[in-house]
Amino acid sequence: MLRLEKLVKTYKTGDQALKSVDLEVPDGQVLALIGPSGAGKSTLIRCINRLVEPTSGNVFLGGVELTGLSSGNLRKERRRMGMIFQEYALVERLTVMENVLSGRLGYVSFWRSFLRKYPQKDVDEAFRLLDRVGLLEMADKRADELSGGQRQRVGICRALIQDPALLLVDEPTASLDPKTSRQIMRLICELCKERGLAAIINIHDVALAQMFVQRVIGLRFGAVEFDGPPDALTPVVLTTIYGEEDWEATIDKIDEEGDEPEAAE
Repeated sequence: MLRLEKLVKTYKTGDQALKSVDLEVPDGQVLALIGPSGAGKSTLIRCINRLVEPTSGNVFLGGVELTGLSSGNLRKERRRMGMIFQEYALVERLTVMENVLSGRLGYVSFWRSFLRKYPQKDVDEAFRLLDRVGLLEMADKRADELSGGQRQRVGICRALIQDPALLLVDEPTASLDPKTSRQIMRLICELCKERGLAAIINIHDVALAQMFVQRVIGLRFGAVEFDGPPDALTPVVLTTIYGEEDWEATIDKIDEEGDEPEAAE
């Protein structure tokens, strides 16, 4: 379980990105973070793995307090938190397989990683993951030869090969077309269910969040304005989170009929 206690982030400018956020995420639960730009969604995710240092408060993952760890112990605990990025964060000149295996860097020696000599069990798991996301035949392609959806699938594999207890997902569909966005969200949620993984997904598309996740957290000015099931996101609630807007179309579910697996490019 992930637990946040009174998490605060105040920048040197005096801007308060997070205001005493309390949150519990049980194992296996997938939740979406929604809210306007500047609400603190990305900051919250990055405070959990301490890519951004919280100003105060506590973060616990499976009973370990992350906020109190030394840099060495933090590196070990970060292996339990897989990160999926909006812009994929792949090494373009490396192959798909090499990018996936980079998720094991925290587990192998410097020389093994430098020489790209990963244990056979890691290679086998990389192949299995690529097969699961439909990219097995692309294992030897360079990352810069892939479409956006394919790159995101590689990023998912890289996160999962860490064998994490938690997935932190930052705008995974922002650079994708609507159809591919649905495919990626569906894949993330299916993989979390298969592995009993908790996940926090920062997402700007409210309708997409409603379609796939079990729980929604709405942030506004760094504070939690909503915490509940997707079907409770009424126009009134969305107005509280985002401000004035016509939300009637937003709360309608996307028609998924005709979805097909993404074609290789």
